[in-house]
Amino acid sequence: MNEQLRRDADAIISQAIAAVKPDAAVIRALEGQTFPGRIYLVATGKAAWHMASTAAKCLGDRLTAGVVVTKYGHVMGPIDRVTCVEAGHPVPDENSFRGTRMACDLVQGLSETDTVLFLLSGGGSALFELPLIPAAELQDISRQLLACGADIVEINTIRKRLSGVKGGRFAQRCQPARVLSVVLSDILGDPLDMIASGPACADTSTCAQALAIADKYGLRLSDEARRLLHQETPKEINGVSAQITGSVRELCAAAAAACRQLGYTPVLLTDRLCCQAREAGSMMAAIARTHGADGVSLAYIAGGETVVRLTGHGLGGRNQELALAAAEGVAGMPNACVFSVGSDGTDGPTDAAGGYADGDTIAALARAGLTLHGVLDNNDAYHALEKTGGLIFTGPTGTNVNDVAVALIRG
Repeated sequence: MNEQLRRDADAIISQAIAAVKPDAAVIRALEGQTFPGRIYLVATGKAAWHMASTAAKCLGDRLTAGVVVTKYGHVMGPIDRVTCVEAGHPVPDENSFRGTRMACDLVQGLSETDTVLFLLSGGGSALFELPLIPAAELQDISRQLLACGADIVEINTIRKRLSGVKGGRFAQRCQPARVLSVVLSDILGDPLDMIASGPACADTSTCAQALAIADKYGLRLSDEARRLLHQETPKEINGVSAQITGSVRELCAAAAAACRQLGYTPVLLTDRLCCQAREAGSMMAAIARTHGADGVSLAYIAGGETVVRLTGHGLGGRNQELALAAAEGVAGMPNACVFSVGSDGTDGPTDAAGGYADGDTIAALARAGLTLHGVLDNNDAYHALEKTGGLIFTGPTGTNVNDVAVALIRG
């Protein structure tokens, strides 16, 4: 492994993620707000604890009560007047349902002078859930959607129609109270109704679109689930104001600034990367190969969210698979690497944030008795990168604004 490139990669990751923390955005959202009645806080998503902790400090004694529902390992301590629940992601579990029921109970019977401060971040689609079908079937449909390579908009279009809180239905439960929503975007283009499946936003998707997605991927659905796909979601929600903060564009800009500090000339390829992780890795490697002999230090940056089509039974995530897929293209290059990370600090069902590959990775795989194509076919990037030293760990970061992939070339 090229130790200098790896140190540079780790520094870029650290600085980029630090720059997109949601704390300042929550403070800005609360500045100048008036709250004539009681204030109730509901936060869900991977950044929920950090957003709620900041809000609770700002509000102090004005906060009546709150509920946080976030991913396992993401609660960093108690928050005054707030109950924190850790739950399943990317597939909802019983704690997801329990935490969501607690949130729904919290907002029952409010008056029009009360305010629900709703703090939303990516991951909320799994974490914030009140299923309209049996839980086991909802979990099975979630797994089907994750395995078939559907993108996040397609996944959430289906999820909304199977849920008692998504697609604006949570905001309806809060009425007649006012809902002030602060949203950390993890979806390309920041569509408010798709971030965490839009619990406090009128839905723009249609039944026809949901049914087309079900047919496109051949989803196995019960008669009741298919009936719900024919049932339209709320198209108008009153009493809700929303502020979107954070985006993958900010993450890419922060990564570019970090690269520049280290002597690389950054080039933003896109902040709307949306394709198979393997294809993205191959592309990033091809760019590195093209410019590897230019004699200058370059950093090619791509932000977005790739997908993985499951063909095996291994362990990994989209960022790990992207990095590993780049290994063949940069094999033997002494001055290039490709790395990719999720800004939330977790990649798929693993404890790693992403992966790193350089010119030595293929040889390291061979020494471990592994072939690149065998690993990719089994979707086992985690164990392969573990053997090459290519796993990237950050721990839960408290933010969630998509992923960033970088091809570094040191001149």
